Amino acid sequence: MAGQQLMLGFDGIDLNQELKHIIGEIKAGGIILFKRNIETPEQVASLCAACQVYAKACKIPPLFISVDQEGGTVARLKEPFTLFKGNPYIESVRDARDFASVTADELKQVGINMNLAPVLDIAPKGVDSIMKDRVFNGDEKKVSLLGKQVIHVLQKKGIMAVAKHFPGIGRTVKDSHFHLPVLDIDLETLKQTDMVPFAAAKNQDVSGIMLSHILYPQLDSQWQASLSPYIVNELLRNQLGYDGLVMTDDLDMKAIEHDMKTCIQQILSSGIDMTLICHKGPNIDIAFDEMMRLINDNERFYLMSEKSNKRILRAKKKYLSKL
Repeated sequence: MAGQQLMLGFDGIDLNQELKHIIGEIKAGGIILFKRNIETPEQVASLCAACQVYAKACKIPPLFISVDQEGGTVARLKEPFTLFKGNPYIESVRDARDFASVTADELKQVGINMNLAPVLDIAPKGVDSIMKDRVFNGDEKKVSLLGKQVIHVLQKKGIMAVAKHFPGIGRTVKDSHFHLPVLDIDLETLKQTDMVPFAAAKNQDVSGIMLSHILYPQLDSQWQASLSPYIVNELLRNQLGYDGLVMTDDLDMKAIEHDMKTCIQQILSSGIDMTLICHKGPNIDIAFDEMMRLINDNERFYLMSEKSNKRILRAKKKYLSKL
């Protein structure tokens, strides 16, 4: 149960000892690929296939294999994989559908089954948004329309889509890779603007929603969204009615100032399904050990983890049952 709630990054371009530890000993639910793991289409296909074969040999469910393939400035697969551009070059429904179709085919060809896209943040006019080069151009209605098209086509072609970054970071000007951005905005404004595309994604049955590392003091004065029981349990689950996969952004980012044990406690308390740790290092084993300890020692955490594992297995049965 503990391992299935982890999505982990690694070094290398093949099934090495680090990956065998992640898959065979931690029994991770998924892995994420970055530029450091990618050389050629043939190499990525071999890597993904080897990982799935090893997972099967270790008697664990098939792996989520994810990547950030937003198009535009964030596209891990580049030439010779693709020359196709996504955000912010997508302007029409046709653009969105074409991007999603090409992307799904390319990901599927190499064995990647989850795209951490589309970005559903809104960059308001007049704001020097940190996301301005990664978002669809337009207001909440335009972003909702284009995002739904990307989700629909990706998932119709067998690639899980993950909408990000709930409840919206388009108004922020600081980068959560290096800082903890604070967005002092009221809930009603968020509901009428930034959260609208996520409601549309939920109605499109999006496979996953990624949380932001932003602090919204009018929603939760203590915890950023990725660690907030209120934002996940009350806002996303209860009010928005979303029952798909919920995942953190990368816990290695500088916006996370808490130690890993505290993060895992908050993640389980919040009912977050997948914990994303993108870099090799002690955090991976600390997270795994703490998650196992809490699940074994605390009935409430056990029940929360059980619910998350049901959602994880439901997604894997729907999208990965042929593996």
